[in-house]
Amino acid sequence: MAAVRSSKLLGKCVASPTGKHSASVIFLHGSGDTGRGVRAWVKEVSGPDLAFPHIRVVYPTAPARPYTPMRGALSNVWFDRYKISHDCLEHLESIDAMANSLGAVIQEEIRAGVPKHRMIIGGFSMGGAMALHLVCRYHPDVAGVFALSSFLNKDSVVYQAVEERARAGSPLPELFQGHGTGDELVFHKWGEETTALLKKAGMTTTFHSFPGLQHQLSRPEIELLRSWILTKLRPDSLDASGQ
Repeated sequence: MAAVRSSKLLGKCVASPTGKHSASVIFLHGSGDTGRGVRAWVKEVSGPDLAFPHIRVVYPTAPARPYTPMRGALSNVWFDRYKISHDCLEHLESIDAMANSLGAVIQEEIRAGVPKHRMIIGGFSMGGAMALHLVCRYHPDVAGVFALSSFLNKDSVVYQAVEERARAGSPLPELFQGHGTGDELVFHKWGEETTALLKKAGMTTTFHSFPGLQHQLSRPEIELLRSWILTKLRPDSLDASGQ
């Protein structure tokens, strides 16, 4: 029971919309970071905050837990890994427990008046992998998912979940993925393979490569992400008119 955490234990910071709140983005940080940290990083890289007139951007923080790749040292991570590799088993117990916690964060946005089809969930590195599990396995009715410098294990249960929904004719959200070709922690080819396998399973994906970029964010990547978010979560007035 201790593995199931309520959203009250997930600290978060929020970039509030400048106008009426009609959509939400949930942005998950990478391993060892915090919600406040990744928000500051995005702002440092792109200049302005990732802010919108109608979209609230929520940056949760993962609780500290023992992390196997750090020899069991405590770290703010969404789930445990046996090792940082695309060729190993997933630590599903910790992934599923965190999906439960993050599901409560989604419910908070719903209580604020935002339906799931007006939400996008994504993240950087481990945050992107967590977002893919959360969306494809638990909340496939959101507007989209993004994964920056992220990967899924080659035998991930996410691929099966996507394939089953596609076979049943159920809708799937679109994936925005970005990755630097110079990434030496999460190799570019792991990101490419993730996109290829998700596309093969039936998901609509777009993959953006950034030449020379290492395991980090970049201004061009954030600007592309910002534009993509606005195509998926248009202002309420446009949705109401059907345009």
